[in-house]
Amino acid sequence: MKRVAVLGGGPAGAFAAERLASAGLDAILLDEKLAWEKPCGGALTFKAYHRYPFLLNNDLPKRFVTQTLLSAPGAGSARLSLREPLLIYSRCDLNRLLLERAERAGARIEKTRVLEVARNGKAWTVRTTGGSLEADYCIVATGARNSLKNLGTQWTPADAMCALGYYVPSQQEHIDIQFLPQLEGYIWVFPRCGHLSVGICGKGVPARALRARLEAFMLERGISSKDARFYGHLLPSLGASGWRDNRLAGQGWMAVGDAGGLVDPITGEGIYYAMRSADLASQTLLSDAHAPAGKHRAYRSLLMRDFAAELAFGAAIAPRFFLGKFLFGSVTQRMVQFLRRSPRLRDLTQELFAGTLSYLGLKARLLRSLEGTMLDTFMSFLSSHGEAAKEGQA
Repeated sequence: MKRVAVLGGGPAGAFAAERLASAGLDAILLDEKLAWEKPCGGALTFKAYHRYPFLLNNDLPKRFVTQTLLSAPGAGSARLSLREPLLIYSRCDLNRLLLERAERAGARIEKTRVLEVARNGKAWTVRTTGGSLEADYCIVATGARNSLKNLGTQWTPADAMCALGYYVPSQQEHIDIQFLPQLEGYIWVFPRCGHLSVGICGKGVPARALRARLEAFMLERGISSKDARFYGHLLPSLGASGWRDNRLAGQGWMAVGDAGGLVDPITGEGIYYAMRSADLASQTLLSDAHAPAGKHRAYRSLLMRDFAAELAFGAAIAPRFFLGKFLFGSVTQRMVQFLRRSPRLRDLTQELFAGTLSYLGLKARLLRSLEGTMLDTFMSFLSSHGEAAKEGQA
């Protein structure tokens, strides 16, 4: 194998190109935009910068966010001080960092649009607006709006989440997460470099209805949309059946990042999975343990062992998390209420924000800690009433 065509220049494509070029392969990255701004929250979790320390150790402007406020109707709010801060860049800066690393490693980068990819014997012909080229293998990193019909995840309406919002010329120090009734999704307010990202994501709801709910929230919170720039895009959010049928790889190609549907179905976090899948795809391509004809199967297996099984299980529990009921209220209501009183639940939520929470092990952990969580809540309730009684007797 000599030449690998990396189709897409986002975090997944740029990181794959760097890894392959560093190993001596002829990696050529093709993308029509290259570094561009993606306006949603865009936080890097502890899991991302712990595994890839260069994401933390660089001179780019960045925000370290340690305070989060979670709210749900009828439950008020709960503040969480993060042990592991979220790291927030301008996505344009982050993408440029990854592309520059790829170029320094020896990858060739071309600003061009990929029009068509066709199998040519054991190789590929990639046709672009600038011409065509031959490649031995393709890494599909075309993002959520993949136009290549035969490569990457096949979407259905049930496998997508609409995300939209505003760039607001304002600042705050904490993240807001607002859950809403009967919405598989949430509203966020993320402090970014030079502005706020105020947005909403949801499944199965028209964009117009999502925008109305977001603007009602902004009006209630006194967040002005004046001089704010509107944005909207789709996120992969595979359901349980989508994961069973997910088209991640085939003869001569592997999909990474959003093009493979590799996004956390509960948090919506995708940067770590973009980079990690690119890393695993590169490892598989470079390994001598697998014959070329079987590398796509090896990649799929490696993904499932590393994180894809976690995401698939998360997809099964996401509707229950956002829409389910618990103790005569919604799950999100009870979560916010218990967060104010339960150290055990705060520990679990810390892991959720750090990106280290195991969905596969979540049920067992919840069952082990449920009695303790209820006890924490009850003791906190008794303690607060006991203090009130003392004050009344004074």
